[in-house]
Amino acid sequence: MLPFMCGAVAGKGQWVRRAWPSWLVAGMIYITFGLMTWHAESLPWWLLMPLGAVLLAWHGSLQHEAIHQQLAPRRWLNDLIASPPLSLWLPFPIYRRSHRAHHNFEILTEPWRDPESFYVDQASWARLSRPVRAVLIAHNTLLGRLLLGPFLVIGQFYWAEMRALRQGDRQNLAAWLWHVPAVALVLIWIVGICDIPLWRYVGLVVLPGASLTLVRSFAEHKAAHTPFERTALVEAGRFFSLLFLNNNLHYAHHKRPDLPWHALPGYYRAARARLLAENGGLLYGGGYLEIGRRFLLRPIDQPAHPLH
Repeated sequence: MLPFMCGAVAGKGQWVRRAWPSWLVAGMIYITFGLMTWHAESLPWWLLMPLGAVLLAWHGSLQHEAIHQQLAPRRWLNDLIASPPLSLWLPFPIYRRSHRAHHNFEILTEPWRDPESFYVDQASWARLSRPVRAVLIAHNTLLGRLLLGPFLVIGQFYWAEMRALRQGDRQNLAAWLWHVPAVALVLIWIVGICDIPLWRYVGLVVLPGASLTLVRSFAEHKAAHTPFERTALVEAGRFFSLLFLNNNLHYAHHKRPDLPWHALPGYYRAARARLLAENGGLLYGGGYLEIGRRFLLRPIDQPAHPLH
């Protein structure tokens, strides 16, 4: 059995204790989302934007837990809890498949192999024009990731999906056939019932939610010679730890993807010295404030993978 599915082997009697914190998070997300969208007309944009961003980033963290089957012993129920496409653009089955591939230590950060890598191979880098290189370098700053990241990530995802479809690759077709009516149901609520213009929902909720999600992934991987040294640990405060469901302790999660989010801090505290020795000390002890202070305007790394 693959490590990211180890949660599925827990006995039925253990599932309530294991999953209730995630059920509580799911309930808070969906109830707050319903209230936010129902009262969206009375909410000023400066309140709707951060609230929507937090809810969608938190929902993305919940989906991550579902990928590792931490919400229910039955896969259909596990997926049902987290799969409503509040972000509209990303089909959950595609996210699940690509994230499982990402959990192979040997391919981490490698262009074309790691589906969550932000690096490009050196041959592709050499062919890029200066303006495109400048955009990718800016994208490797935290400010650039916040402002440019949603457009680059979502645009690249759709470009890859359309290219695959044109080339006859039908691997993700079933996921899209499920995703389209699911999005339609979400839009019936948002646009049809809550009377929120689509542009307002996308501009004030979807894109800011993607930006906030990209804060987590900004520093969690870095190219290195050995696979274990490619994954960071971010000792975040309570807000970001809860928002990202402790996935900021990313190397600990890659080592123990079978652990639910609420068990990860205990494992990290007990194994901290060993984990830091394994990952080469790739640690941000000051959390996301440290990351912002160091990399707000300075690239965290060059876009061209140094070893590929």
